[in-house]
Amino acid sequence: MKYEHSATGNRWLGLLLIITSAISFGAMPIFARLAYAAGADPITVLFLRFSIAAVLMILIMILTRTPFPRGLILVELILLGAIGYVGESLAYFMALTMASAGLVALLLYIYPALVTALSAIFLKEHLTPAKIVALFLALSGTALTIRITSGGSTLGILLGIAAAVDYAIYIVLGSRIVRRSGPLGSTTVIIVSTASVYAGIVAIRGVTFPATSIGWIAILAIALISTVLAFTTFFGGLKRIGPTNASTLSTFEPIVAVIMAAIVLGESISPIEFLGGVLILAAVVVLTRGDRWGRKPLQDN
Repeated sequence: MKYEHSATGNRWLGLLLIITSAISFGAMPIFARLAYAAGADPITVLFLRFSIAAVLMILIMILTRTPFPRGLILVELILLGAIGYVGESLAYFMALTMASAGLVALLLYIYPALVTALSAIFLKEHLTPAKIVALFLALSGTALTIRITSGGSTLGILLGIAAAVDYAIYIVLGSRIVRRSGPLGSTTVIIVSTASVYAGIVAIRGVTFPATSIGWIAILAIALISTVLAFTTFFGGLKRIGPTNASTLSTFEPIVAVIMAAIVLGESISPIEFLGGVLILAAVVVLTRGDRWGRKPLQDN
């Protein structure tokens, strides 16, 4: 009986942690737009985001006495951050200067379907009926969403899609690497290597700091809430409820982004854009739940 109560409590804690992570990630585009409004540019915001997060992640590693990855895995993680995560984050934050926060957040969430397609092509994974349905839903939702020109320029929409493509490639390449090195150590090395690249960029081109306290608060929020808190709560929840439930609950992220963008930034969402977003999120749910239905019991995800 005590074990059942403990397991139930652990599960509820896991659900709470994943929802916290989704809210933290979902708030990021709103924080970024506030930083831009205060005069900061995307490169400066990204440099400060990853630099602050890198210092905190290293402290967490030291305090928890978690060993740093070494050897070939370390090199692979550095390249994953310096190339993969830099490309995704730069495309995403540049898109936020040209398109609405809600639109960019929705476009990013086509990445699970893209991961499925890339895995089928390059990793020879089997395309189940659920995966095919999810791909169809995601592409249909994207087609509807990108028809909304009021939410941003064509270049902004293309950058939003590019961020999703970059992120999908990053996940496919990183899935096996992270499995061998552990989530905390992997996250720390990726964040540190990403911060190093942006430090090199700002050393060449300079920085454009925000001119108001709101801008600085927004940047700190990106680093502390939308990076450190978001990553740590996600991995904490992942351990308790498993990847399938974590992935499904993470669809709360773009919903948070759209709602916060409407409240804080005054952005509106049309019926067609809403339908496109619903189809994209439905694709994620079908993908994660469909995998569970089509699997043998001994595997969780």
